[in-house]
This record gives sequence, C-alpha cells and structure tokens, in this order.
Amino acid sequence: MGHAMDSKLPFFGYGSLLWRPGFRPAMSQHGKLEGYSRSFCMHSVHHRGSRESPGLVLALDRCSGSSCEGIVLWAEPSEHDRVLAQIRERELVTSAYSEEVVDVALPGGGRTEAIAYVVDRHHHQYCGELPPEQQAEIIARASGVSGMNRDYLRRTVQRFEELGISDPGLLEIDRLVEGIKGR
Repeated sequence: MGHAMDSKLPFFGYGSLLWRPGFRPAMSQHGKLEGYSRSFCMHSVHHRGSRESPGLVLALDRCSGSSCEGIVLWAEPSEHDRVLAQIRERELVTSAYSEEVVDVALPGGGRTEAIAYVVDRHHHQYCGELPPEQQAEIIARASGVSGMNRDYLRRTVQRFEELGISDPGLLEIDRLVEGIKGR
C-alpha cells in the first residue's frame, strides 16, 4: 500500500501504542483491521529482550480471515510530523516491521486509512509458529532496554480490559506467564 510519508494519517495501535503512545492523541477511536492478526510473532532484541536472550513483542501479521481490534490514534496536525518521526524511531529500531497504510473499520460503519506497523515474515526476528507455552516461557524471563517482557504483556492486557478489547489468545499467554512466575 505504500508509505505514509506526507499524509496526516492516524496511527493504528494494537500493542504498546495503546498504553504508551508517546504523544497525547487529539482523538482516538476503536478500530478493527481485517486480514491481520495480532500475536507474539516477533522476537524483541532491543525493547523487551536482547540479542543473547530475545523477548517477544506483539506484531500485526497478515492473515486472511483474521481481524485485529485496536485503537486509531490521531495526532494534532501540528504535531503529526514529530509524532511520526518519534514512532518510526521506536517501531523501526530494526527492519522487522514495515510501515503500511491500512484500511480500518470504525464503529458505526465508518472507515479510515491509518499507519500501521506490520511484521515482515522474511525477517529473522519473525517467529510466527511458536506454541503458546513456548511464548509464555520466553516472555516470563526476557527483558530489554524498555523493561521486563512480562510487564509489556501485563500492561497490554490491562489496557485491553480498560478499552473493552477482546483477545482470548493474549489472555491465555498472560495466564501461562502468571503460572510460570508462580513456580
């Protein structure tokens, strides 16, 4: 779909952008992205892990028949370029994501284009086939420059609860991580 270089498009938040956008949105709205799934399909070698002990972070993965619920975040027009540069610096720390313009369904039948960060399945950080138990083992122990991997998961789950976003797969991994922590 191409680059969002010159537009003032909103951002589609599906993971840490929900609880740490790094800017005060001028407006936000629930959104649903069809044809993508949210999962722990990307090794984190910076924010939530290291090269020696990678963690896992959520990524959007193209997946026909799937959908991902999230939040569309609009920056103030005067702040947009600064916010975009800041988000790029954070999300594109390695080349595991591609920045794409996606079509998001809004409540009440509206739609908007938004900027989203989609995992590159050919990148060495992609790990889309890990079973939930293995994901939980990794998340329970990994940490990186932004903190513990399990804190990333916990904050995401808490934010989903606040926003009324349903993600049973994520709740299952959270339950597994809690069990590991209790061992």
